[in-house]
Amino acid sequence: MFPNTTKFLVVDDFATMRKIIKKVLTELGYTNVEEADDGKTALPMIQAAHDAGKPYEFIISDWNMPGMQGIDLLKACKADPRFKSTPFMLVTAESEQKHILEAAKAGVSDYVVKPFNSQTLKGKMERVYAKHYPSAKAS
Repeated sequence: MFPNTTKFLVVDDFATMRKIIKKVLTELGYTNVEEADDGKTALPMIQAAHDAGKPYEFIISDWNMPGMQGIDLLKACKADPRFKSTPFMLVTAESEQKHILEAAKAGVSDYVVKPFNSQTLKGKMERVYAKHYPSAKAS
């Protein structure tokens, strides 16, 4: 699993959902969690954190947001060599096959369908870790 020092960015236009995800991450032992309320806010934060030498190591973003949707934030991150390998998880109420395919094509690490519980998020994070760090032993 990811080290407890992993730096997370949680992106969601709904403050309650950001709090829920942050609470789950805290329960899992992660304390370095920052928030953004949409992709338009998140992208400059991602760039600034990288430029400051403290990049986000895992991005969890809602799909449906005003300003810039999560899928567009994902595409922007994957198009930039600096963020291409950053684990990126989409959280969505959409479970339609076309959305899942679009996210997979765009390079999403995994996705979580709302509603979800802490065990579901933890399981998805473990899968992302195994995908991004295949030689690491599961802890």
